[in-house]
Amino acid sequence: MPDYIDIHAHVNFTAFDGDRDRVVKRALLNNTWMINVGTQVKTSADAVALAHAYEKGVYAIVGLHPVHTDASYHDEKELGEGGKAFTSKGEVFEKTAYEHMLRDPQVVALGECGLDYYRLDEESKQKQMKAFREQIALANEVGKPLMLHIRSGKSPEANAYKDSLEILKAEAKVKGDVHFFAGSWEDAKAFIDFGFTLSFTGVITFARDYDEVVKNAPLDMIMPETDCPYITPVPHRGKRNEPVYVSEVVKKIAEIKGLPLEQVKKQLVENAVRVFGL
Repeated sequence: MPDYIDIHAHVNFTAFDGDRDRVVKRALLNNTWMINVGTQVKTSADAVALAHAYEKGVYAIVGLHPVHTDASYHDEKELGEGGKAFTSKGEVFEKTAYEHMLRDPQVVALGECGLDYYRLDEESKQKQMKAFREQIALANEVGKPLMLHIRSGKSPEANAYKDSLEILKAEAKVKGDVHFFAGSWEDAKAFIDFGFTLSFTGVITFARDYDEVVKNAPLDMIMPETDCPYITPVPHRGKRNEPVYVSEVVKKIAEIKGLPLEQVKKQLVENAVRVFGL
């Protein structure tokens, strides 16, 4: 087993076009495994291809990100046509394409899927909910866990965690992980009680907003991630994030929880192996 597993990376994104192989090998040489996550068909297929390029330690998750259900999202670090910055045209969930990828043994979950209320109108909300439900149904059918993207809006009533959990309780037969958890302890406890783990990024190394949840959550129900190329942890702020830096997230979790680093490292790897069947 590795020392670390970055359970949510995007080395499949265009930000790594110049040195992707070096980034992967740097992580593997430091005994760090990774799971690269898709956000639409193209980046999902690239995550699968990347997983097959290495003998071990590189896995994929495929799915449709909620913001990509609408024709407005632009990200220069994602893979677009001809290597250009990705601009969403509003992808409709294509079950056949995703099911083919999801049944690949190197693909360990479906996602990142869920609800994102950060910039939202009612039409977009309905598109997101439809795609989320379709992906839950496919995960149920194939029997693989969910990688959730959930982000609430700025108003108290725009609680995407609450709405997501209601849908999951009604429709999901599988469990999974809530990536980059940023909700309240009340939200966290509701997901943990339902059997979902929570994962945390490098933001916990420089912001104290997450300490209560990290401290209170059971050690066997949390995991570390980078969400690279974003959210680079201290002491690497200002650089592009990459999977090898997940060790800094693990160190901070141990510090916040007041537990020995070796105990935390071991348990977090065991959690990833359990949740994703690695």
